Amino acid sequence: MIAEKFIIEPENSIIVVIDFQEKLAMAMKEEILDNTLKNVIKLINLAKIYSIPIVLTEQYPKGLGSTLQEIKTLIEEIPIEKIHFSCVQEEKFIQKLNQYGRKKIILTGMETHVCVWQTALDLIFRGFNIFVPKDGVCSRKKEDWKTGLALIQQAGGIITCTETLIFQILKKAGTPEFKKMLEFVK
Repeated sequence: MIAEKFIIEPENSIIVVIDFQEKLAMAMKEEILDNTLKNVIKLINLAKIYSIPIVLTEQYPKGLGSTLQEIKTLIEEIPIEKIHFSCVQEEKFIQKLNQYGRKKIILTGMETHVCVWQTALDLIFRGFNIFVPKDGVCSRKKEDWKTGLALIQQAGGIITCTETLIFQILKKAGTPEFKKMLEFVK
């Protein structure tokens, strides 16, 4: 059934944070970076509440710097260093995903039309269901961001937004998890 691919539960999900690094961040428009970062932080907090694993990557950190401090302070994960644009081409990345045995992947990151797109395509090819919050990814140019999202959707990924994902995982109001997340979604 095609609708099954749209179902996401905390116990079958992983959040991947792709290349939120210093030098890439400096190349982004400030307003776009701020908004994207806020949304990724919301998803990281959701992951903490529900014990959703987070996988963090860095593209050639020697040249692009390390992960932004705002993310580093929230994630205890050691970044998987890569030189391929697709995270999947890095053996440590795919080993990490396989160790969790989960098939629903929420992709966030920089740049939508390069690393996020290539990772999404490789994951879809390997049978993963991909959710990309359009407000949780960014590119230096708006047209590149749009192109990346369009390609991911054409390949079978689900383009959504951060708040939709949060409330889809929360499922209902009044729970302890809902009350914890309220401070992040207000």
